[in-house]
Amino acid sequence: MKHAADTEFSGQNTQHIQRSDADLPRREVIGLPLVDATARATIESVLAPGRRTVAFLNAHCANVMARDPSYADALRRADMILPDGIGVELAARMTGQRLAANLNGTDFVPALLREARQRGLSVFLFGGTPGTADRAADRLCRDMPGLRVVGTRDGYAGAADEAAAIDAINASGADILIVAMGVPLQDVWLARNAERLAPRVRLGVGALFDFLAGNVRRAPHAVRKARCEWVWRLAIEPRRMARRYLVGNATFMARAALHALRSVDPIGLRKRLLDLTLAGLAAVALSPLLLLVILAIRLDSPGPAFYRQTRVGKDGTPFPVLKFRSMYTDAEERRAALLAQSDRAGICFKSRNDPRVTRIGRFLRRSSLDELPQIFNVLRGEMSLVGPRPALPQEVAAYPAQALGRLRVKPGITGLWQVSGRADISFDKMIDMDLAYGASRSTLLDLMIIFLTFRTVLSGRGAY
Repeated sequence: MKHAADTEFSGQNTQHIQRSDADLPRREVIGLPLVDATARATIESVLAPGRRTVAFLNAHCANVMARDPSYADALRRADMILPDGIGVELAARMTGQRLAANLNGTDFVPALLREARQRGLSVFLFGGTPGTADRAADRLCRDMPGLRVVGTRDGYAGAADEAAAIDAINASGADILIVAMGVPLQDVWLARNAERLAPRVRLGVGALFDFLAGNVRRAPHAVRKARCEWVWRLAIEPRRMARRYLVGNATFMARAALHALRSVDPIGLRKRLLDLTLAGLAAVALSPLLLLVILAIRLDSPGPAFYRQTRVGKDGTPFPVLKFRSMYTDAEERRAALLAQSDRAGICFKSRNDPRVTRIGRFLRRSSLDELPQIFNVLRGEMSLVGPRPALPQEVAAYPAQALGRLRVKPGITGLWQVSGRADISFDKMIDMDLAYGASRSTLLDLMIIFLTFRTVLSGRGAY
């Protein structure tokens, strides 16, 4: 298969960024350090100079790992483990984490190969039933003219003589080896032969060759984007998928929940249970009020009823905080011109007579009703009922060293400073209160603050 020069890569800048595996952040999920980065950043790291083995983790992989020590060891020896599927995302959220991207192999590997083609790197396909690797190679070369596939070998007779298979792979001069022999065989094979394989990038990709060769139908793009591929696949393959997706996913989610319980400290676990219970009850009980507020906002001024703003959460992780819109839609553009009018000393901007606030917005702020939608941030695990208020990224960037300590605690809807005067409290005093809360948090303290919050809201003290 001939190589042709080609400069296209998804319409993006083709400048090569030199980075190593260590540059990519990791998050521990089910006891494994998963890559927590975008597809683009991960591709750059995979193809950077150096040798590396790449594995994928989905719900099925985790179930196999739990009963196969050799596979568990192979995953831990991989240089990079990529999160694959909604199940792994949910497992991360059980521990209060959010992964940057779902790097499922059927989408990630073709994107990786498009960049490999751009860099003139060659690939060897190893695995699948007889003829599957050849058909997968033909499909890749049709979809990516110029991709250098320098060899193929099936995973049956072609894999029976391990030494011969390794010799053929090494003789091809391939830069990238893609192994599709299924879990756990492919990853165990790669771990066992890591030192004998010449290709510097090695990936275990499961059933990818079957999808490319047309042996297995792939879900339409719209279905994959909606993250309901398991429903689609269950409909077309009910017998096989019932066991794989229903029983398998249920087993995985139970295992993920148990792992999350072990990894959470007792105080954090009690706090999360309190958050889920009270926020869930509030979402149901306050739904009529929420609908009335939405209607009032829409009648008062043009624009959406809700406002999403990026805030900084626990450990500096950004997330979209949800509020009822209390300002006109051009509020962000007008903020810089009003900074000198802040009525609070320090970094955080507050103005009693902020002209950007709508009529209904003044009532919502005075009554703190604008914060109610954050109960959904609590249910999603991004916030807690009680904790430091989430700050804006520009505020965090200007924090003194001491103030960074408030980021060690999950942000909350209410907290010590809210029940002690809210916006009447200075920035330095607010930081002292947040640090004190982080050092002495308990379920009893949270309940007391929640109780005092009702009194503070009714009085309206410090709210504007």
